[in-house]
Order: sequence, then structure tokens, then C-alpha cells
Amino acid sequence: MKVFKEAQELQAYLGGYKEKGKEIGYVPTLGALHEGHMSLVRKSKKRSDITVVSIFVNPTQFNEKSDLAKYPRTYEADAKMLKEEGCEVLFYPSVETVYPDGMEHGPELDLKGMDSLLEGAFRPGHFDGVLQVVERLLRLVQPDQLYMGQKDFQQFTLIGHMIRQLQIPTELVVCPIKRESHGLAMSSRNVRLRPQERQDAAIIYKTLNYVHRKFKKDDAKACEAYAMNRFRKAGFRPEYFRIVDGISLLDVKHFTQSDYIVACTAVWIGEVRLIDNKILKKVN
Repeated sequence: MKVFKEAQELQAYLGGYKEKGKEIGYVPTLGALHEGHMSLVRKSKKRSDITVVSIFVNPTQFNEKSDLAKYPRTYEADAKMLKEEGCEVLFYPSVETVYPDGMEHGPELDLKGMDSLLEGAFRPGHFDGVLQVVERLLRLVQPDQLYMGQKDFQQFTLIGHMIRQLQIPTELVVCPIKRESHGLAMSSRNVRLRPQERQDAAIIYKTLNYVHRKFKKDDAKACEAYAMNRFRKAGFRPEYFRIVDGISLLDVKHFTQSDYIVACTAVWIGEVRLIDNKILKKVN
């Protein structure tokens, strides 16, 4: 596995593959890798000719400096995991490499307010940082395919809008959520849960599954209220549970209102904030 810290060296190396008509798959990460990330690597290796994974803890997408400081940094373990998985290239840039002109400027986009909904309502400015860093990383790596997980539903939805608006020549490939044996969505934050909290967190997925069945008969407000109450009774602090259109992210009232419906939630368990989602309806 080749490791690059400088963008020019990475681009020179990947240029040799592009000249041969090879397609480059890309998995951007913040590190603290787990099986969910590895599933993206496997998808890329299966579909693309060469796989690039980046590890970059992006300072502009953390609302609180304390969250940035607490984010786990496990480079050695991450690199070992990627090498064993057969990843060809690891890009490990510095802040200066990603933001050579400073961190003040991001892409100008019309997101029609979607960045202020759901996560955006509780983490103002978060998606400015996410879109800023993904746009810059895409410009540096220049991949043919970008692989992302479904767990960050709003994130990949906004990134898809950005790719289309800026006409970036990269295909967004969304992969299913990887879950622990009891249903908890895999996340780098899970390591901060106490053993009992980790087991208790299974109620998030159970609630999503229950709402999936319930929503075909009940309206969205009743389902959302049920989920919020269930989380509170379990001793959690839910921030939101919303049933939305999978494209616009606007609220959906009834099962027949849209062909693409998703339930999204964010829940605090102790000192750890977890997000999850489930597609309730998708008509291809």
C-alpha cells in the first residue's frame, strides 16, 4: 500500500493509472476505521481499478473544539487495517495540504435550505465544513467513483447535490449501513460507549424497524412521537426523529406522499451522539 501526504505526489502516482484508462475509487474518512469503512473499501475494490482511502480529521466540520479534540486518532491501526484489506493507496494529508489558502472559503451552492434541516438544525455550519472538505478532497484525488455509507444520509444527499451543481466528474456510490450483531449502526463513536450503553443502543434500530412497519398505517407525526417517547423511556436524549422525503429532506406526512421516504434520527446515549436512518419506501 502506497502512502502519500502531499497532493502533488498522489496526483502524479494516480496519473499513471488514468493514462492507462484505469478507474479510481475513493473512500474519504476521518479515521478510527471500522468494518463499515472496510465494506466501502471492498465495494471500491470490486468495482474500481484502484482504491484510494483518505484519513483526514477535518477541523471545519466540528461545531465544538472539544469534539474535534476527542475524536479518536488511530492512524497506525487504521493503516494496518487498510493494508490487510488490500487498499492500494492511503492519502494522509495535513491541514495545510487540504487548505493551502486557509479554511475560510467553501463552494458556493444552492442547497435550498436542506443543510439547515435535521442535522443542520442541531449542528449549524456542520455541512458547510463537510461540503468544503469533500469538494477539496475530490479536486485533489480526482476519482471516478466516490464511495459513501448510507448511515450519513443527509451528508451524502447534500454531497450528491454538490457534485451535480459543480459538475464534478465523479459518480457517487452509496453503500448500505453496516451494523453490529444487535443492530447498532457501526460508527467510530461507538468505541466511546460503555458496554451497557452499547447494548442499550440497539433500541435505535429496533425503533426504526417498528416505525417501518407502523408508518404504512399511521401518519408520520404519530410515528415520530412514538419513537421520541420510546427513546426517552430508555433513558436516552433524542434530538430528533423525522420522516422525510429522501431527495428534498422535507417532512412527509403519509406513506403515499412520496416514492422515496426515509426515517432519520439522532440520539444522545450518555455523552455520545449517534445517528441512524432507515429507508421506509423507495420506488425505483
